[in-house]
Amino acid sequence: MHDFIVIGGGIVGLSTAYELQTRHLHKRVLLLEKEPQLAAHQSGRNSGVIHAGVYYAPGSLKAQFCQQGLKDTLAFCQRHGIAYEQCGKLLVATSAQELERMDALERRCADNGIATERLSQQALREREPNVTGLGALYVQETGIADYPAICRKLAELLQAAGGEVRLGAQVERVVEGDAQVVIHMRDAQSLRSTAISTQYVVACAGLQADRLLAKTSLDQGRDIRQHFTLPDFQIVPFRGEYYRLPAHLSNLVNHLIYPIPDPDLPFLGVHLTRMIDGSVTVGPNAVLGFKREGYGRWNLSITDCWSLLKFSGLSPLLLGNWRSGITEIKDAWWRRGYLRRVQKYCPQLRLKDLQPYPTGIRAQAVLADGSLVHDFLFAQSARTLHVCNAPSPAATSSAPIAAYICDQLGELVNAGGLG
Repeated sequence: MHDFIVIGGGIVGLSTAYELQTRHLHKRVLLLEKEPQLAAHQSGRNSGVIHAGVYYAPGSLKAQFCQQGLKDTLAFCQRHGIAYEQCGKLLVATSAQELERMDALERRCADNGIATERLSQQALREREPNVTGLGALYVQETGIADYPAICRKLAELLQAAGGEVRLGAQVERVVEGDAQVVIHMRDAQSLRSTAISTQYVVACAGLQADRLLAKTSLDQGRDIRQHFTLPDFQIVPFRGEYYRLPAHLSNLVNHLIYPIPDPDLPFLGVHLTRMIDGSVTVGPNAVLGFKREGYGRWNLSITDCWSLLKFSGLSPLLLGNWRSGITEIKDAWWRRGYLRRVQKYCPQLRLKDLQPYPTGIRAQAVLADGSLVHDFLFAQSARTLHVCNAPSPAATSSAPIAAYICDQLGELVNAGGLG
């Protein structure tokens, strides 16, 4: 029997498994991942930003974890020779209304203890000759890192500490009993079904978080939902489509360039991101997805579509965001509209400069009333803990999220005699 099983081979799952193994050196920790490789989804398909915590409500888990996570991520990269750069971020205001919104962001940064510098139009032009705006907010701490490399190193460290990583392991059911948890899973290659037991389970399933929660039950037909004190929610996928600038424009900007976000919209807008390989990406947008793990141009899953259509929160979500939703869909298919969004602060870019780049999918928890869950969300019973919502900045915050999970498990572990 294993002592801990972590489900999910993204950066949150890997960080949690490694944290568990280092806290309990003589216990058996197993990480299960359904894909043939680690970091196959959100952890390997993001913009690589180490966030400083600019946007998050003071006192929220996001604000707390992000600030600590930035320090932890930088220290991890330094310790293990992983590529990173603290290039800083500029939030660029292009209108009087955005200057007012920038004031609010500056106050929020102050409340969160984040150092900023306000740039005038002239100072912005001197710092970024190719960026146009009325002013900007400079956040020096923001950086970029190679998150897939971080994931690979975490797996290596986990195994060196005595843990195990098992790929191609599709979890089909989790049954919690009084003394153990039984995980029923299927091998992706042989299609053979097996069952393994453990003392405790941590589920970090990302895009499948709600479904794995639904597959978790108590033995003898008992209902586990009474142990999960959380609102009714569903994971709704949002496609984040990117473009890459041609190599001759890799020095177009010196920092990460973000627009001032509209507080009424759920996402941050299209930005210019310097990548760790030296390239620059444009994106992402936020388009409602019809396949949770669909990264091609045409993506449709009958199962995922039916799940969306019968979700009570879909209608209020669409009604509350219909204008921005139409714009996102239009610009996803009409590159010129996408281009105009970035030309607002970088007018020299042309349509030919938007070159193909891999798409990502955000896993966003949405409540039954159509509102988005803006903070991290966890559900815990006697022997299982589910990470139900871990959107950005989860990659930055993975180490403090892992520490938080292990702290939550601490009382259960001690009570169970694992100590």
